[in-house]
Amino acid sequence: MPSEGRCWETLQALRNSSKGQLCYYRDWLLRGEDVLEDLSPPRLSSYSGWVVDHVLPYTQESVALSETSSSSVPTSALDQSSLVPRSPVQSPAFSPASPTVPDGAKGKQESRHADSKARQSSRGVSVEGCIWMYELVHRMRGKEGLRQWQEEQEQKVHALSEMASEQLKRFDELKMLKQHKEFQELQEVMERSTREVLGHQEKLKAEHHHRAKILNLKLREAEQQRLRKEEQERLRKEEGQGRLRTLYALQEEVLQLNQQLEASASSASDLHRDPLQLDLAAFRMRGNQLCSLISSIIRATLESGYPTVENQAEAKRALQEMRDLCTSLGQEISRACREKRQEEEADRAKLQDSQMQQGLGATPRTPGPSQSPSRTQSEGLQMKVQESTMQWYQQLQDAAAQCMSAFEGLTSSKDTQTKKVKMDLQKAATIPVSQISTIAGSKLKEIFDKIHSLLSGKPIQSGGHCVSITQNPQGLDFVQYKLAEKFVKQGEEEVASHHEAAFPIAVVASGIWELHPRVGDLILAHLHKKCPYSVPFYPALREGMALEDYQRMLGYQVKESKVEQQDNFLKRMSGMIRLYAAIIQLRWPYGNQQATHPHGLSHGWRWLAQVVNMEPLSDVTATILFDFLEVCGHALVKQYQVQFWKMVLLIKEEYLLRIEAVTSSGQMGSFIRLKQFLEKCLQHKEIPVPKGFLTSSFWRS
Repeated sequence: MPSEGRCWETLQALRNSSKGQLCYYRDWLLRGEDVLEDLSPPRLSSYSGWVVDHVLPYTQESVALSETSSSSVPTSALDQSSLVPRSPVQSPAFSPASPTVPDGAKGKQESRHADSKARQSSRGVSVEGCIWMYELVHRMRGKEGLRQWQEEQEQKVHALSEMASEQLKRFDELKMLKQHKEFQELQEVMERSTREVLGHQEKLKAEHHHRAKILNLKLREAEQQRLRKEEQERLRKEEGQGRLRTLYALQEEVLQLNQQLEASASSASDLHRDPLQLDLAAFRMRGNQLCSLISSIIRATLESGYPTVENQAEAKRALQEMRDLCTSLGQEISRACREKRQEEEADRAKLQDSQMQQGLGATPRTPGPSQSPSRTQSEGLQMKVQESTMQWYQQLQDAAAQCMSAFEGLTSSKDTQTKKVKMDLQKAATIPVSQISTIAGSKLKEIFDKIHSLLSGKPIQSGGHCVSITQNPQGLDFVQYKLAEKFVKQGEEEVASHHEAAFPIAVVASGIWELHPRVGDLILAHLHKKCPYSVPFYPALREGMALEDYQRMLGYQVKESKVEQQDNFLKRMSGMIRLYAAIIQLRWPYGNQQATHPHGLSHGWRWLAQVVNMEPLSDVTATILFDFLEVCGHALVKQYQVQFWKMVLLIKEEYLLRIEAVTSSGQMGSFIRLKQFLEKCLQHKEIPVPKGFLTSSFWRS
């Protein structure tokens, strides 16, 4: 039938046309929005071709039958049309274009056109209804298939879940079984280790008990041995203390015998103005040597602990020798007196005989110096310092005591502000002295100016604030005393450790001494008190004086009844003697060069002469002589020249023998050092410039 082909072509043309690409919405009126905004190109359903191929032929046949016999089959047509749902919108796509007809046949054409239009409309609606029905059926089948597929998947998931749960249970059961086995194995291992540990512990207990028994035995033995040692130490200590008391008694008796010997020699010299045929100097020298020997024995025993039997025997021998010496001196004096009386009686008898022969009654003349008997040896050296020197020494100590009492109120005050002033003044006086060094001459000048300004009453900066002696009426006395004390302390500590430090400290001290003489006197007072050998002064043990006080007078440091070591003592004395020797030869280069040195080289010559005129002390005299000559010898040579060389020669040839006589074998170090120094100086006929001496280039730095 030709219309069937044209219908299919029409559908194909509509599908391929631009309007066929439009999207058709059946419920666009219900959306309530502008559906034209997001319309995509229209497209036919994928089932349209199937509907055209399988549904339309049957529909067209039913329409043709309805045209021929509409009356015979109205029910079937109605039923057939009822099978296809009708759309409320009629599609104009199935309406063919009307051909142009002539005006005469217009009525027939209009009727035919209306019939054709009706047929086409009913056919399009049927097609659309079939398409919609097919889509609905297909959608329902899809939903049913999806539901069945979901049920199958749920069943599978449920089955898998149950299987996984069962596997998890089996896994948990295996895990619990494994843990139970591991726990049992661990418990068995712990039980075995516990049994082993208990067994080992039992063995250790047995060994411990055995060792404890051995240790208890050893402890008892050690305790018994300790008790024996303590008993032996106690006995040794008691014996040592007894020997020490015996030594003190022997020393006291020797000193008394020496005093008796001195008194006997002095009385013999006073009673007999004419020289006796007696060498009193030898007795005096030997007596002094025996006293020094006893003192060295006691000093050595105090350093080592307690005296030994040999020390006691040596001291007893010295005492016996002193007794014999006193007895010999008395016998010699008696013998010399008898001989002199006999000579005088013989001279008087001869004179009387000659007067009787000549008939003269004149009295005999006193023999002149040429008639006096010559002495075999010069008189002995003195043990005591000259009276004038002792007076000078005492005046300096009195001046220091007065200065200390002058600022007693400042030191004893309980007021916080006064204490702060005292502390600031002490720091301002002592810190600059501690800063003295050989870094540069300009630095040394700054320190000197700071000390001079403080003593002059000017405010200076110390510790971050201003300090002046005018802050307290006793400030000047306090600063002068502490400054002098600090200078001497630097010699005792710094110079003792570094010999070159003597010169910068001495030049500042000399300059301050020149501008502030009272500070110089206080420096001497502190120096003499800490180092009596700088006077020179050898203190003697007075009756009733405690041994510790006597040792302090000698310059030793005594703390809790313990005397410092001899090496440390000599080191401190050496430092202070070196500082004194540097002070007497140096002057402040920026001072008044027309003025004289307040304590110059003449005092050094006096000190050296007095030391040589006194009996030497073991270890001390050799040390201070070496230090003094090494520091000040070059300056003394330039000042005194030949006279000084005579002094050096005297020390070398005579005084060294006296030092050697009182020096024990263990104390020969200082003696050998002094002897080698003198021999070297005499050999080269010069004393070298001391190490660390401040040259002119230093002051330009």
